[in-house]
Amino acid sequence: MWIKLKALSSILSHLLIGIALVDANLRCYDTGNFTLNSTYGKNRDLILASLLPNVSANGGFFTASIGQDSNKIYALGMCRGDSTPNGCYTCLNASIQDLIASCPNRKEALSWGGDPPCLARYANRPFFGILELQPTDAGYNTADITSNLTQFDTIWESLMDRVVSKASSGSSTKYATGEADFTAFQTIHALMQCTPDLSHKDCDSCLRQSVSYYESCCRGKQGGYVQKPNCWFRWDLYPFYTRNASTAASLSPPPSPASPPPLSVNSTRKKGDGGSHSSHTIAIIIVPIVILVAVLIILAVAVLLKRIKKTKRDDQNNKTHGEALQFDFNAVRVATDNFSDANLLGRGGFGSVYKGQLEDGRKVAVKRLSESSGQGEQEFKNEVMLLAKLQHRNLVRLLGLSFEQKERILIYEFLPNSSLDNFIFDPVKCLLLNWEKRYKIIEGIAKGLLYLHEDSQYRIIHRDLKPANILLDEEMNPKISDFGMAKLFTVDQTRADTSKVVGTYGYMAPEYAWHGQYSVKSDVYSFGVLVLEIISGKKISSFSNQEVGDSLLTHAWRNWREGTPLEVVDPILRDGSRSEIMRCIHLGLLCVQDNIDSRPTMASVVLMLSSYSISLPVPSRPAFSMHSTMETETKSQSSSLSNQSKRENIQVSVNEASISELDPR
Repeated sequence: MWIKLKALSSILSHLLIGIALVDANLRCYDTGNFTLNSTYGKNRDLILASLLPNVSANGGFFTASIGQDSNKIYALGMCRGDSTPNGCYTCLNASIQDLIASCPNRKEALSWGGDPPCLARYANRPFFGILELQPTDAGYNTADITSNLTQFDTIWESLMDRVVSKASSGSSTKYATGEADFTAFQTIHALMQCTPDLSHKDCDSCLRQSVSYYESCCRGKQGGYVQKPNCWFRWDLYPFYTRNASTAASLSPPPSPASPPPLSVNSTRKKGDGGSHSSHTIAIIIVPIVILVAVLIILAVAVLLKRIKKTKRDDQNNKTHGEALQFDFNAVRVATDNFSDANLLGRGGFGSVYKGQLEDGRKVAVKRLSESSGQGEQEFKNEVMLLAKLQHRNLVRLLGLSFEQKERILIYEFLPNSSLDNFIFDPVKCLLLNWEKRYKIIEGIAKGLLYLHEDSQYRIIHRDLKPANILLDEEMNPKISDFGMAKLFTVDQTRADTSKVVGTYGYMAPEYAWHGQYSVKSDVYSFGVLVLEIISGKKISSFSNQEVGDSLLTHAWRNWREGTPLEVVDPILRDGSRSEIMRCIHLGLLCVQDNIDSRPTMASVVLMLSSYSISLPVPSRPAFSMHSTMETETKSQSSSLSNQSKRENIQVSVNEASISELDPR
C-alpha cells in the first residue's frame, strides 16, 4: 500500500528528531541493590530470560514472579499492539540486554525502547495491576504547528479523548489507534496502550494524565510521545503504526461459534399428510440457502466496488505525490546561486550536487540530473517515489523535487559532516572518531540496511554501499545515501541477475562482480567490507600494491586465524572495548564469506550487535578482493550525495543504473 498523499506531505514537512523511540530509555530505580551472583541476581536473570518466549506467545503481554521472601522478584513484558511476534521478540531481547548492562545490580529497573516500542520491567515488590504514574518519559518534534492552532487543538483534543476511551475499554490488550483530518493534506494519527493488568478506570486515568502532561510541556509541536510505567501514548502527522493491526497479534483466535442445533424433523406423521410435511421440510432447507447465497453475492459485489474505488483513489494519490513534493525551479536556482561552481559539492554519473539554502533558512543538498545521464522521466519519478517512502533515522531524507523547464532536481537534507570516508581515512579527522562513535556508526548502518531489506514497504538492495555513501549528521549518526542504484524486489524474490554490473569494485560481492547475481547478501558483503574499513582505518584498496592476492580482507583473515586480530585495528582505537572490537572483526569476516549462504542476514547482524548471548559461527576464508587492475578499467566518479564536502579524490564506481519499477511487499 503506498502512503497516502496527505500523510506523505506531513512526513516531509517536519523534522522528526525530537522523538527517539528507537533507542532504549532506561530507568534504574534507587530502591536498593543486590550482590552479583546472589540468589536475587540469579532469579532476575532467570525471570527476564523467561519473558522473551512468553510475551510474544501470549499476545504481547506477560507477567511472572519467582523466588521467596527477600529474593522474590516480579517481572512484566509488553509489546506495542501492532508489533509482529518477531519484532516483539527482537525488541524485548535488546531491552533486556540493556537493562542488565545499565542496571547490573539494581533491584528494580524499567526499559522503554525499540520501534515499535516494548516495555521490560522487574522489581522486588508486587506491581501488577497497580497504577504508577512515575517515572515519566516524554519527547516532541521540533517543528511547530504553523496554521490555525486553535482549530488544531479542538480536533486534537477530540481525537485524544476518543482514543483514550477506546483503549481503556479494551478487555485483553487495552490498545487503540485513531485518526482525524486536520487539513486536506494533514491527518493526526494517535496511538495509546495500557498494560492489560490495569483496570478500566486506572487505564483511563493513566492515559488522560499522559495527554495532560504532553499538553503542558509540548503543546503546539508537530508530534510527540509520553511514556509511563503502565501506559504509553504517541501522536504524529504521519502513520507511524500499522493500521488495522490486530490488537493482539499473537493471541489464539477466538473459538468458533457453536454450531447451530440440527433441524428437528418429527419422525411420526399422520397418515396421508406425508407430501405436505416433505414440502415444508424442503422449504425450510432451501429458503435459508437462497438467502445466504444472495447475501454473499451482495457482500462480494460491495467488496469489489470498494477495492475498485480504493485503487482509483490510490492511483490518484500516487499521481499527485510528485506535485505535493515539488519545489519551484526558480526557488532552487536562487538557493544554489544559479548552480554556482562555488556551491558545487560533487559530480556523479547522473549529474552534479550543489549546496543550497532555501528561503526559510534550511540548508539542502540539490542533485541536478544531467540530460545525458540516461535516467528518463519514469526513472526519475520512481526514484522520487522510492525515497519519499523511506523513513528511517539511518537513511538520508528526501525533501522534494523539481521537474520544470526540462530540469530534473532532487532536494535532500544537508549533512554538514560530509561522508564517513572523510573521517576514517583522514590522518587528522580520524581522531574525532573513537571506538564508541565507530561502534555507533556500525550499528546505525546495520539498522538502516535492515530497514531497506526487510522493514520498508519494499525489499531494496542498495548495491553501492561504501564509506562515501554513508553521511554523518551533527551527532555523527550515520545515514545511508545514494539510492540511484537501488534494486527493488517483490516480497518472495531473493535473487536476480543483471547483465549490467553497477557499484564500486572492492565492495562488490564476488557472485555479483563476476556473474551479475545480486541479492540482499550482496549488501551484507559490502557491509562486511565497510566494518573492516571502519575498524582498521584502511581502504579496501590500500593493499593493492603489495603482494599479489593480498587485501584488507585477507589481511584481517590472516591475523584472525593466527590469533593476532588486534594487528588489524586502527592504533587510535586500542583503548576501546576489546570485546566489542573483536566481535565486530568476527562479524565483518562472517559478512564477506565467499559462500552467500554462510553470510548472515542483516536481521541476524543487528541481533549479533545488540546481544552478546548469541554465539557467532567460525568464519572461513573470505572472498577475493578486486584490485586496482580491474578498477582502472572502469574509472568514473562516485555519485551525488556522498560528496557533500569538496574533495579531490575520485571514487571508483560505475554509475549507470536506474531504479526499477516499484514492487510492493
